[in-house]
Amino acid sequence: MNRISTHILDLHRGQPAADVPVRLDRKDGDVWRTLHSSHTDQDGRCAQLLPSDHLPPGTYRLSFETAAYFSALKTEPLHPVVEITFQVRAGESHFHIPLLLNANGYTTYRGT
Repeated sequence: MNRISTHILDLHRGQPAADVPVRLDRKDGDVWRTLHSSHTDQDGRCAQLLPSDHLPPGTYRLSFETAAYFSALKTEPLHPVVEITFQVRAGESHFHIPLLLNANGYTTYRGT
């Protein structure tokens, strides 16, 4: 099954970041097209962001609206939005893109 998923961990609090708005876009020429929007669950996860089982090659972007998350914690983030752009190549089927987050920075990697 083709899949794009994510998981957000708040490194400062040492726990998952729940209820963060997440959007998946795909680049179509010079324009970004939104494929799906969701919120992380109580475990900080979005298990499936693809709206269908079809995952064509191309450039994709995950956008995390971190300002709302940090506002609920009464914290002002350096990055109100975190955008992660990645490339899907022919034959690839599963992308898990974790986000390790704190108010002053973030890191990401390709998970399994």
